[in-house]
Amino acid sequence: MSVPTRKRRWFTICAISASAALVAIPAGAAPGGDSSPFGARALAQLAAGRGQSVGTVSPKAKAEDDGGGDDGNEADEIAEGADQYAEARTSPGIVAPGAYGAAWTSLTNLPSTGGSWRNITNLPYNSDDPRYRDYDSNSSGGSGNVTGRMAAMAADDDGYVYAGSAGGGVWRSHTGGGRWQPISDALPSQSTGALALDGTGRLWLGTGEATTNADAYLGSGVYVLSNPRHGTFSARSRVGGDELESTTIHELRFGGGKVWAATSEGVWSHSTKKLSGAWKLEFAPNPAYLPGGSLANDDSAAYKNIANDIAIDPKDPNKVVLAVGWRSGDDYNGFYTKGADGTWTRITGGLGDLPADADDVGNVTFARSADGSRYYAVDQSPEQLNTNPDSGLEGIYVSKSGSPTGPWTKIADYKGLAADGSALTSSGYMPGVQAWYNQFLTVDPANAEHVYAGLEEVYETKDGGTNWSTVGPYWNFGFPCWSIDPTKQTGDCSPTTHSDQHGVAIGSYHGKSFVYVGNDGGVYKRPLNGSQDASGHATDWTSLNDGTIDTLQYYSVGVGKDLTYGGVSVTGGLQDNGQSILRSNDKVMGSDFGGDGGDTLTDPANGCDIAEEYVYLAIQVTQNCAINDGSWVTDPSKITSYNVAPADNATGEARFIAPITADMKNSSTWIAGGRHIWVQTHGYAIRSGDEWTSVYDLGAGRTATAVAASGGKVYAAWCGPCNNQGFARGISVGNADGTGWHDITLPATGADGTVPNRYLAGFAVDPKNADHVYLAVNGFSRHWTEGPGAGVGHVFESTDGGTTWKDISKNLPDVPTNSAVVTPNGGLAVATDLGVVYRAPGRTTWERVGNLPAVAVLQLKLSPDGRTLYAATHGRGIYTIDVRDCR
Repeated sequence: MSVPTRKRRWFTICAISASAALVAIPAGAAPGGDSSPFGARALAQLAAGRGQSVGTVSPKAKAEDDGGGDDGNEADEIAEGADQYAEARTSPGIVAPGAYGAAWTSLTNLPSTGGSWRNITNLPYNSDDPRYRDYDSNSSGGSGNVTGRMAAMAADDDGYVYAGSAGGGVWRSHTGGGRWQPISDALPSQSTGALALDGTGRLWLGTGEATTNADAYLGSGVYVLSNPRHGTFSARSRVGGDELESTTIHELRFGGGKVWAATSEGVWSHSTKKLSGAWKLEFAPNPAYLPGGSLANDDSAAYKNIANDIAIDPKDPNKVVLAVGWRSGDDYNGFYTKGADGTWTRITGGLGDLPADADDVGNVTFARSADGSRYYAVDQSPEQLNTNPDSGLEGIYVSKSGSPTGPWTKIADYKGLAADGSALTSSGYMPGVQAWYNQFLTVDPANAEHVYAGLEEVYETKDGGTNWSTVGPYWNFGFPCWSIDPTKQTGDCSPTTHSDQHGVAIGSYHGKSFVYVGNDGGVYKRPLNGSQDASGHATDWTSLNDGTIDTLQYYSVGVGKDLTYGGVSVTGGLQDNGQSILRSNDKVMGSDFGGDGGDTLTDPANGCDIAEEYVYLAIQVTQNCAINDGSWVTDPSKITSYNVAPADNATGEARFIAPITADMKNSSTWIAGGRHIWVQTHGYAIRSGDEWTSVYDLGAGRTATAVAASGGKVYAAWCGPCNNQGFARGISVGNADGTGWHDITLPATGADGTVPNRYLAGFAVDPKNADHVYLAVNGFSRHWTEGPGAGVGHVFESTDGGTTWKDISKNLPDVPTNSAVVTPNGGLAVATDLGVVYRAPGRTTWERVGNLPAVAVLQLKLSPDGRTLYAATHGRGIYTIDVRDCR
């Protein structure tokens, strides 16, 4: 969570099918005037005059327009990350529908190794753990127990609550929240776009998260569960045919005996009675860009038919208004309704305050009151997104006629919300700054003027919008009630929710009504008519992230011996949930670094020696697990974590999640990759970014994608440009002392049998021979990737220090690979977007390791003794398996 700068960025969405498929990435961003990258550093404002400088610098925004026509002006780290996670899987072209579906089928058909995975992060993760109140922690912010991002919520009146996660499937609670069970593990897609209960109690699931952020995945369609209280989703429960594969689904709405789906490929409908038969395409503003159309392969095809929501007139279900449009603006953006001749036409006026102009209609969410007397809407404006550094919110509106055609009246704007108890009052980060990403809206079934709205925070009005309260502030930092006192969670402030709101539902349990919200930190609830303090902040939020629901989105994992308690200490970097740390004696996992957690290093000999990356190589280091009681606020000498970012962090010449590693033979030698290859030799005793030395300049416009080192020999992979427009990749090899550096000659087009022209994601060096190295390649083969020279293969081997490479993919499914590790017996384990595969020593073919759900595994690490393999998944936490079972 950082204070953002602003920039332009093109957001890549890939058109992929049945199962997971990538869309784009956000990273949490934080308010305040502090220019440093860590959200917790807002606390530094409370420690004025402290004598120690920690040298924090925000990543520099690079004004970059990649030719796609996006004029988005999002927070710096969100915009950058939104491209990069996606481009690793799509460049150098657009990925064709069917890629992930075919990969999932291939993976499930592989023979399996012995053993089974064990989830080690399925316990409460307390973001306010009082043990970790160091300078770089967000502890005491008030979010309490957290888990991974929740994209959608549903609830009934008998205590059943359903939470749809970004990448970890759908979960059910029968106790009004908590004691969760996964109910969609059998599906080929674990990405949720929408959840909805219909009038008969069936649960509808739209797969494919529609927040247009880059660590979300496309889906495999819509599924329905007739008995959601006891059943589980299966592939057989899919509604219709394959029409909605490779889409994201923003909303599911019901009316006139039909279910309507707002998708990334237009608006579709289907009968709610007969679930077989094809979906009907109701409206697509630019049908030539749909699959099979004349422009389906155009670079901008993924942005040309985005639908956000459907509003159905409660008095006449034949009257429907569609909210259609790409968040950053396009000529087709607007509201549409069906004319007397049966064709959909844009509404050009008569809406009242609700804009009709394409420049002012972006991401939109509707909500209708139960009695039909009110319709509400949230509208994000492309014009505001492009020109207003403070907010992208156009406003919140009400139609007092109850008709979606209005007339509409504006009842809130970002300035008014900021003045109603918000934590977002600083220039550059005010309510709605991420309205393209954060939106929900719901109406109290018993009171048409009682509304909850979600942006970065949660807002409530009880009088139809005349007055608003920030019942769920972004965090408690900066409020008079806040204190870092570890004997209290957050001083005298009440707990709040995690930031960045996405899903909402109202339900009842034991006769009491509750509102449930889903956000980047999981699920929270409060009484529907709850209490507030004098500032309008709710006093009664409860976190429902009790550890039985693990949807944590890890980028990395680190493992080291726990010298205090025995066993090992496990840490990892997370999307918008900082850095988790799990000591061997823990019953509750803590957070020792705040914001987004990227790559991580942990000393195998001492698990409290940790280096954690935020983004853009903003590296922090600690030698005591960052254990701190917060006394640094008044005594700066008590700080026990330090900013040691190399210079590419300050210039922005590093990737959002940039690679760092330690030499396999010398844990005091670190390598970090941005534009330059950086080396430092002080290990975890480093205290300043000045201690890094640039040993090689990859060149202007190039950034490292992977680094590895053993015995002083260093491998570095790079891309530049890294997107579809002129994508290029390469490998550089040299020594940690700066000698011998050279670029490996790779055919520009990735000819058959050589390293393909795709994103190079990871190295694995043979511990016995530094010249023997493996390479993991992301993306898909040219069967699915239509860009020039995509090539084939996903795993390559070199026995001559990287000079020549051999494709060893064999029967490996055609799926993006992210990381690899050589096991002590000489086997090779590889992390893919759909699980882990293994090649036993002396063999040439691959096996599937265990039976993980269809979840992306981004990094593999071995335990200090080499006996346990750790897998960092981006949606289901961290898993382990005994390496001896993989044979």
